[in-house]
Amino acid sequence: MARSHITAALVISIVSILIIFQLISSFGLPRLDYLNLRYGESNRPSVINQIPINPTSSESEISGNADLYLLGVGKADVTGPVVEINMMGYADPKQVGSGLRQRLYSRAFIIGDVDNPEDRFVYLVLDTQSGDTAVRHGILQGLFELGGDYTVYGQKNVAVTGTHSHSGPGAWLNYLLPQITSKGFDKQSYQAIVDGALLSIQRAHESLTPGYLSFGSIEIEDANINRSPYAYLANPEKERASYKRDVDKTLTMLKFQRSDNGKNMGVLTWFPVHGTSMLGNNTLISGDNKGVAAYLLEKSVAESSHASEDFVAGFSQANVGDTSPNVLGAYCEDDVGGECNFEDSTCQGKNEDCHGRGPMFREKDEGASSCFEIGRRQFAGAKALYDSMDQVGVSIRGSTVRSLHTFQDFSKFTFLHPNGSIVSTCPAALGFSFAAGTSDGPGAFDFKQNNTGSPNANPVWLAVRGFLREPSEEQKLCHASKPILLDVGEISSPYLWTPNVVDIQLLRVGQLLIIVSPGEATTMAGRRWKAALIDSATHSSLTSQPPIVVLGGPANSYTHYIATEEEYGIQRYEGASTLYGPHTLNAYINLTLSYLPYLHSKTTTTPPPGPSPPININSSLSFITGVAYDRAPFFSSFGSILTDVLPTYATGSTATATFVGANPRNNLHLESTYASVEKLVKPGRWIRVRDDADWSVVFRWTRVSSVLGTSEVDLSWEIESGVGEGAYRFRYFGEAKTPVTGRIVSFEGVSGAFWVG
Repeated sequence: MARSHITAALVISIVSILIIFQLISSFGLPRLDYLNLRYGESNRPSVINQIPINPTSSESEISGNADLYLLGVGKADVTGPVVEINMMGYADPKQVGSGLRQRLYSRAFIIGDVDNPEDRFVYLVLDTQSGDTAVRHGILQGLFELGGDYTVYGQKNVAVTGTHSHSGPGAWLNYLLPQITSKGFDKQSYQAIVDGALLSIQRAHESLTPGYLSFGSIEIEDANINRSPYAYLANPEKERASYKRDVDKTLTMLKFQRSDNGKNMGVLTWFPVHGTSMLGNNTLISGDNKGVAAYLLEKSVAESSHASEDFVAGFSQANVGDTSPNVLGAYCEDDVGGECNFEDSTCQGKNEDCHGRGPMFREKDEGASSCFEIGRRQFAGAKALYDSMDQVGVSIRGSTVRSLHTFQDFSKFTFLHPNGSIVSTCPAALGFSFAAGTSDGPGAFDFKQNNTGSPNANPVWLAVRGFLREPSEEQKLCHASKPILLDVGEISSPYLWTPNVVDIQLLRVGQLLIIVSPGEATTMAGRRWKAALIDSATHSSLTSQPPIVVLGGPANSYTHYIATEEEYGIQRYEGASTLYGPHTLNAYINLTLSYLPYLHSKTTTTPPPGPSPPININSSLSFITGVAYDRAPFFSSFGSILTDVLPTYATGSTATATFVGANPRNNLHLESTYASVEKLVKPGRWIRVRDDADWSVVFRWTRVSSVLGTSEVDLSWEIESGVGEGAYRFRYFGEAKTPVTGRIVSFEGVSGAFWVG
């Protein structure tokens, strides 16, 4: 998770809460009872750098040779509190939500056996930083409570993946480490994800119908780079020579098509690129670049007669670990300039000034323009592939639909290494380079990447480590070249900081195998993992067709990174964040290969469930205060205009209006909106043409006075090219919490009309 996950901000937070923990030990735990890129004509997919790479097959061949499956797709809103909650990803306590640029969604894809409907699985793509143990638990519990037909969904066949956006609200994760910078756990944030995921599954379930699956791939050359090429070069030269690049450029697509009318229900894609286009200074909620890609594809396909009305596009992550959307590279933003040091991403020996540059990095908009452009590039590739799937798609064949899931304790899993030796994983720990961050979000102070052996860091951090827990000699030896900063897997006070029990899950439909990874596999780690399954499935004749393997994650929990042993030895950020020691990747490969036979068409048994992880929903710390009350300023009312729109705007400009507001946490407006743009279609009749699900509409909330409870809301519309001439206006939807009674009262505000043209 982090500044490319957690950075030095985490360490500062740890120091600051030590006093709190002392108070906790004496008095007990608090408990819980439960921006500016326009789009329009430029969005038309370009075939530049978009290369379909599958063999040719006609539409008739696809439908004629394909097998029928039970298919369903669904989508629902999971947008949690958009203000006053720390954002999840960069682990910066100062990055607190102030509004909404784009709503977040859960997209559900169900695949089942037509003849044996109980053989099915659901693959969720959430616009979140990752999957999570508590979130998955809540989803499974909700499915159980629905009963009836929903009892078919359970532990083995529900995969919960995140797009790895770093621009969503946090405070919903199960373990303490990611809760530190968010001031603990927030029930509202958590419940929004669980409820939306459940609703997306219900909608997918209700849409179940016989249909066909086809698979295709395309190369997208300009949407990602490797941010740790120095570590990648540590992999064997012969292995590296098998691949053209140091990062995977392939977007793979699984298309869902109804059999009754031939309409496309949706697509599920996999492509590796970090959700770090929006920068660490951004405070507007969004789905980052994959949220943009899904939004653009769904909007584009909605206009086609070949697609179902509720077409769903899922943009899942792949082997994302060492990828970056900052495709122009990492540069020093100091008085010297130039590229960052290749080995450790520093500038004059310091890492704070080393920043990756997105394609529109000169725009001072917290990364919004670069985010939209990287999303657009993924969309363009996906749309080009989607449009050519009838020619290049490969039919998924074979009626077998299988899934497996088990838990494994990685604190000491002993297994046979590929070299013939007996090795073990270790209790989770994070190295010093973890606090250095990456060029997507550098850390602070004197942490550096590529930090092995005895770390060259300020001795205060060694003191902090010792205060929390000094790792034993056995633990140090187990983690080998990783100098341990945080021995998180062996700290259980007040509850576990990170998981030691991990999810092992595989899904199968026909010749397609899906690795559901709980961590961020690096480029080469993902390649090895997929190659191992292809080799095993081929030699065991698991599938009647040549096996296809994809990897999706981070899913079900969040186990940080999965680097190769060679990359681990370099101890850049990804290696330092590989929790369970140098043999982490081989442990995952060993277990998935061991359980692979359970996906055979003739198998009727399932693997043992393994040890259950703790669920900390009702025992998590929370220092997040609720909404006290809202008040309108004297002589005004909620929703009244403070600054009205201008009379006219040209396309390409931004219309804005400011209203007397109230705290958006009073009502999340799930499946609804805080803001809309309306157009006058005839005298007295206005229709909604945009809302806060659209990238171009921005909702921003500002607290004016905490004592008085006053606040303001700014609505803005970045007017796209191609917008029709006419009269428009803003409408603001809000709820206020009354003093004393705490009653929630709804209100609306309407701006004056303005002319676009």
